[in-house]
Amino acid sequence: QVQLVESGGGLVQPGGSLRLSCALSGIISSINAMGWYRQAPGKQRELVATISAGGSTNYADSVKGRFTISRENAKDAVYLQMNSLKPEDTAVYYCNARTVVAGIPSTSWGQGTRVTVSS
Repeated sequence: QVQLVESGGGLVQPGGSLRLSCALSGIISSINAMGWYRQAPGKQRELVATISAGGSTNYADSVKGRFTISRENAKDAVYLQMNSLKPEDTAVYYCNARTVVAGIPSTSWGQGTRVTVSS
């Protein structure tokens, strides 16, 4: 029932910026938190940033000071502003949502959007 659609990925040069967007749709009782994760080739998926329903944020140490997660509740959307991008930021970025559907907590994932940082 929960659908997450991501956009904004692409190719960018080191030092550049991208903004990822994720829109949630579906019949949902509540959204407890949303976030962004990424998976680089040959590596496990890792947390990038999360934002709770109350607005609390959490960032991976590797992106602190460079990435900013934000939300737009009216649109059930979450964004990731990525600045000062580095080659090591190259990965598929996945939107995540922790929701309650029909009284059942669940975790949903988007399809992923690829970010490539290269000169």
